[in-house]
Amino acid sequence: MTRAELQLLRSLRDKEHREELGLYAVEGEKIVSELVAAGHPFERIYATAEWKGQRTHEISEPEMARVSHFPTPSTVFAIGRIRRVEPAPGELDRGLTLALDGVQDPGNVGTILRIADWFGLDRVVLSPACADVHSPKVIQASMGSFARVRTYVADLGTALAGTNAPVIGCELGGRDVHDIPALDHAVIVIGSEGGGLAAGTRSRLSYSVTIPRVGAAESLNAAVAAAIMCDNLRRAAGKAK
Repeated sequence: MTRAELQLLRSLRDKEHREELGLYAVEGEKIVSELVAAGHPFERIYATAEWKGQRTHEISEPEMARVSHFPTPSTVFAIGRIRRVEPAPGELDRGLTLALDGVQDPGNVGTILRIADWFGLDRVVLSPACADVHSPKVIQASMGSFARVRTYVADLGTALAGTNAPVIGCELGGRDVHDIPALDHAVIVIGSEGGGLAAGTRSRLSYSVTIPRVGAAESLNAAVAAAIMCDNLRRAAGKAK
């Protein structure tokens, strides 16, 4: 491996370089093997001799240790190309959408992508202040769901303007989440634990819902809130059939 190639792979740890190069990295035997089996279009797959799966470049264990984005190197390190697209006009009017407003923790963002995948949501829209979908920690937390869930990065105030589907914010003081009606089309907005929803996003809400609190905790983890919201939406839809 050349010095330039090594530096390129290491640089993908940083969002600035990922954006500049239009590339992201996926590391780990399980996640890479699942994505390869599903036909995910990797540009390059670097692997040590221990890796028994598909590869384009074989590298030594010391080289993998220098390339790895994690304390314990894997046997495989794959490179994909970032493809950014904007939501089509009227797209958020159809199906179920999760919108994340300033969710900055990469573990939360990755877990929410996994939740959206589990509940079969149509898409996830992230505000620019959210953790980068292609960061190593988001990809690891998503367990491959980042590649299966349609994601967009957009200003939520603009993206939600004129949306015909109900836009439902998750925040204190709203309606009881257990009373959500059956909805085939809706946008569910999840804010950050610390900041909640931005003013521009809140102005686009049809109404808010809350998860009833019984104990003394001040707030819920954003991913937990997203899971409860998705579960109640799907449960209501199931009862309505």
